Amino acid sequence: MAGGFVGSDGGKRAAQYEGRITKYFVLTVIVASMGGSLFGYDLGVSGGVTSMDDFLRDFFPKVLKRKQEHQNETDYCKYDNQLLTLFTSSLYFAALVSTFGASHLTRVKGRRASILFAATSFFLGAVVNAGAVNILMLIIGRILLGIGIGFGNQSVPLYLSEMAPAKHRGAVNQLFQFTTCFFIVVANIINYFTANIHPWGWRLSVGLAALPASLMFLGGLMVPETPNSLVEQGRLEEARTVLMKIRGTDNIEAEFADLKEASEAARAVKHPFRNLLQRKNRPQLIIGALGIPAFQQLTGNNSILFYAPVIFQSLGFGSGTALYSSIITSGMLAIAPFVSMVLVDRVGRRAMFIEAGIQMIIAMATVAGVLATKFGHGQMLPKADGIVLVIMTCLFCLAYGWSWGPLGWLVPSEIFPLETRSAGQSMVVCVNMLFTAAIAQCFLAALCHLKYGIFILFVGLIIIMTLFIIFLLPETKRVPIEEMHFLWESHPVWRKVVLTEQERLERGQKY
Repeated sequence: MAGGFVGSDGGKRAAQYEGRITKYFVLTVIVASMGGSLFGYDLGVSGGVTSMDDFLRDFFPKVLKRKQEHQNETDYCKYDNQLLTLFTSSLYFAALVSTFGASHLTRVKGRRASILFAATSFFLGAVVNAGAVNILMLIIGRILLGIGIGFGNQSVPLYLSEMAPAKHRGAVNQLFQFTTCFFIVVANIINYFTANIHPWGWRLSVGLAALPASLMFLGGLMVPETPNSLVEQGRLEEARTVLMKIRGTDNIEAEFADLKEASEAARAVKHPFRNLLQRKNRPQLIIGALGIPAFQQLTGNNSILFYAPVIFQSLGFGSGTALYSSIITSGMLAIAPFVSMVLVDRVGRRAMFIEAGIQMIIAMATVAGVLATKFGHGQMLPKADGIVLVIMTCLFCLAYGWSWGPLGWLVPSEIFPLETRSAGQSMVVCVNMLFTAAIAQCFLAALCHLKYGIFILFVGLIIIMTLFIIFLLPETKRVPIEEMHFLWESHPVWRKVVLTEQERLERGQKY
């Protein structure tokens, strides 16, 4: 189980931190959180576009032919086409690779530089996709979008966590998830209306991705660099000025001293990725860089988001009804972050992970049960059962939306020390995008071959990840970001890893 708050030797300086929530701080983090709009808009728009007949006619006529042959039937394999799924997954493979470049830019030039680069690349990708006349142009556009998401997802969560005071860090970081979810809803609504604009409605859907990119670029020009990054770059006076401005007080010496000490340690590290492998960073590596970002995708939520209209049509829903149902489910995701913002710094990260895990298991198991007993190949799914599926999907999305969605970005962004923070966040994005791409590429084939068994598989994975949280994640709420290492030293599992036997003996820790 989780250990205590901090060890007895640390945390004294954190008690001296002062500050309040200023209007400047609020404006800054709201503007910066627009980085989530890139990821959200793409998640929402991709599935809707791939279900549009005009889009399929231009690029995937074989899929359209099969869809029309089974228009009013349930068919697990209706959209099983690897080239079609490559349209979705190519973006995430590009994001996976680009995040390593983002790590270098974020560390050397700052978080703002990565935010601006992300917006520019995403804008170009939107333009290319809107004008695409062949599959090659589609893939090139998706790659540019992916580069933008790789840089944005690497820098924005870091930016929000570093700007926020410890006691409000959870709620502030949730803004990234909120903008992500909000733009999923926006994209689904746009798809709902553009589906009736023939034959170019799909171009409008993908082209409007330029709008969140433009908002993010303008926001990146407005916001200041984080004090942590400014200190890391040796710009101490600028860092002091920004810190005083966002905290609303001149008495920032305790927090500033922690930033300088962390920066000195960071400058001593020449190879941050190699440093991640050191014994003292093993908990951050396993929990933050590997476990949480992988499990975030293995919940199955993004599969539902990618292909919600496709899934609902495969289960016999009409085209308009499928898009409408996807608006409802994505709307649940937009509501859920508000719950998380209110509770995350009160009840803590662990409790929200565990409760949501139980809710997601029940919802997904119910979906599997309905499909196993009522879903017949070539037959219409009964209306009552279709309603049950939509309700269970909404409950699943709500649970994900206040747990693995936002906390999957929050916890990794707050547990890495400054010297490995950029590298660590790159690993987070890399692993996240690797599993996102794999799920996007394989889900429709898995749905075709495993049928309702794919949802049983997700149930088993959610059970595993909930146990992972129970036994390995300490509670991080209200722990200052530069003093997170004390958690590992007092945790019943991780203290055996990060402390040598001699250090444990000196601290009187017995096993």
